[in-house]
Amino acid sequence: MRKIFLIIYLIVQNTLLFAAQVDTLTIHEKETKLLTHNYFFELEDTASRYKINDVISNPNFHPISSSLPILNYSKPTTWLKFILKNKTTRAFVPINIGPGVIDNFDIYYTDPEKSKHIISLTSDIPSRDSKLIKQNNTFINCIIFPDSIRTIYLRVKSSSPGVIPIQISSANEYFRSADFNNIVAGGFMGIVLIMAFYNLMLYTIVRDLSYLYYVFYIIFLGLSQLFLRGYGITFFLTKKAILNNYFIPFTRIFFGYSVLLFTSEFLQLKQTLKSYFKFYYLLYALYTAAFIAIITGFVLFAYNIITYSSVITAVCLLFIGGILYFRGFKPAKYFMIGWGIFLVSVLIAVARSRGFIKHNDFTANIVLYSASVELMLFSIALADKIRFYRKQTIEMQQLSLTIARENERLITEQNILLESEVNARTNQLIKTNQNLSATIEDLQSTHTKLLETEKMASLGQLTAGIAHEINNPINFVSSNVKPLRLDFLEIFSLLDKYKEAGEKPDKKELLDLANQYKENIDVDFLKSEIMSLLDGIETGAHRTTEIIQSLRTFSRTDEKILKLTDINKSVLSTLILLRSSIPYNIEIKPVLSKLPLLNCYPSKINQIMMNLINNGIQAIKAKESQNNECISITTFDSTENIIIQITDTGIGMNKEVKQKIFDPFFTTKEVGEGTGLGLSIVFGIIEDHRGKIEVQSEPGEGSTFTIILPKDLE
Repeated sequence: MRKIFLIIYLIVQNTLLFAAQVDTLTIHEKETKLLTHNYFFELEDTASRYKINDVISNPNFHPISSSLPILNYSKPTTWLKFILKNKTTRAFVPINIGPGVIDNFDIYYTDPEKSKHIISLTSDIPSRDSKLIKQNNTFINCIIFPDSIRTIYLRVKSSSPGVIPIQISSANEYFRSADFNNIVAGGFMGIVLIMAFYNLMLYTIVRDLSYLYYVFYIIFLGLSQLFLRGYGITFFLTKKAILNNYFIPFTRIFFGYSVLLFTSEFLQLKQTLKSYFKFYYLLYALYTAAFIAIITGFVLFAYNIITYSSVITAVCLLFIGGILYFRGFKPAKYFMIGWGIFLVSVLIAVARSRGFIKHNDFTANIVLYSASVELMLFSIALADKIRFYRKQTIEMQQLSLTIARENERLITEQNILLESEVNARTNQLIKTNQNLSATIEDLQSTHTKLLETEKMASLGQLTAGIAHEINNPINFVSSNVKPLRLDFLEIFSLLDKYKEAGEKPDKKELLDLANQYKENIDVDFLKSEIMSLLDGIETGAHRTTEIIQSLRTFSRTDEKILKLTDINKSVLSTLILLRSSIPYNIEIKPVLSKLPLLNCYPSKINQIMMNLINNGIQAIKAKESQNNECISITTFDSTENIIIQITDTGIGMNKEVKQKIFDPFFTTKEVGEGTGLGLSIVFGIIEDHRGKIEVQSEPGEGSTFTIILPKDLE
């Protein structure tokens, strides 16, 4: 059944082909003709796979209803068959395709002398020394002798859908038309360059982004028109596929972006269309979709998106300009006129490319004409914007001058009123300052007294401990003196007896009495006892000397001279002075690393140790139950600092207390037990050393004070 339908279809098609004859296209001197449907048959090549040998004998050539050949998404390649007669004096006839995106444009015909020999001509760029290069790569010189007739097979392939206007001209007419088109294109590019440079200069002066975006708009407009007219191959690239698949669509996409950016900035859409500006991004999305389609290889689809995006963008922008114009936004007037003209030309170009409008020289170049007018109008609009800026500046200057004069008048009046008030206020301030000076002096005196009170309290506590500490070795010495004196008296008595016996050798009984006394007093025991008593006295004296040496470091608490000090010795000296005040159940654990000498105020460092160790002792005493309590004192040596850590197992502190412990007069002790200045003084001493102190504490877990002292203090 399918074979029967196929046979019927071929019979009907051949019948129609035979019935629908086309005219021979005859070219005379000074004549140009469009290849319309009156002159050709068409063969669709939807898969772009036909070769010339498949085409010559192909029975599927047929006439079309549209005036000109049309390519679309489903038909990117077409073959045209027509008969050409040369009535000119030249042996070739130029065949030219108008502005557009043409991937391939090839001509085939048979050799008159060898019917099986097929000659092919292509639109690729000929050699540079060819004298036939008059315009670009959109034409082919078909070799045909005068008064000759030739059947031509023409293949056209395009990534961009639309009407394919093919012009067949005499040589003279083609060169004249080519020169005219070159002049038109050159004039347009001259306008583009002038406008771009002019607006770039304005941008450097005004620094308004409207001018910069307009420069991009001009550049991409010029490039897109240059590429569409075939000059891209002549001036930039030699590979047509790269130009048609990438450069031309990307240029049109960036042109769309530049249009949207320029319009947004020129019409201030973010301010004038606040509620609807988010929908403006949808126009960017259209061109972005085309951009993605090109990158992913869907070039034909991308060209369709670009075409529809251009129409939608043009209509939307004209609508936006109309809304703003009727709202009284003056720049929208020039925008509407310029963009309206350009929109009409774009619509005419699209309608021409779709076959709805006749193709001629005017419609072929209408975008160039309208773009030139549009560029001039937009430049006028931007120039008017400068005038607007200047007017606005003058108005602001006048307003500023008026305000300045009014302010001057008000200031003059106010000065008169203020002068009297200032005099009265000055007298009042003088009295207040006198009172403040007296108050400050009182505060300073009070602060000094409080500091002295804290020092005296610490000194009293220290004195009590020292008195107790010194009392032990002194008692030890005094208790040994009496038995030592008795021992020495017995020794002295023995010596006297031996002396008397020596003076009277004739009295032997004296020597016997001396020996008997020696046995009674036990000289060896006396010797041992005397040495023991002397060792005890020496130990007590040594301990007293040690206490005195430790006390000397505290003798100048206000010393302001930096000295090289061994921090470990300062720690040990403090522990010696506090030894008597440390309860028996608190273990002191000094872990002292080897440290270099530190440039510091020694007495103040000792004061830090004294206060922190005392606070640790008091924190431990405040615990309800005590077990294995200790205070650890650790020293470290780092690259730039010396670090001292004092850790106790006391009651600890919560966050609120920890934040206030260095505040003057803050104390957690009962009234009368502390001034609240101890840690404040510690903090001040550490600041004097350009160091810092850190506190780690949790309730019931004790506290750790970390002191960091720099080595480079001078």
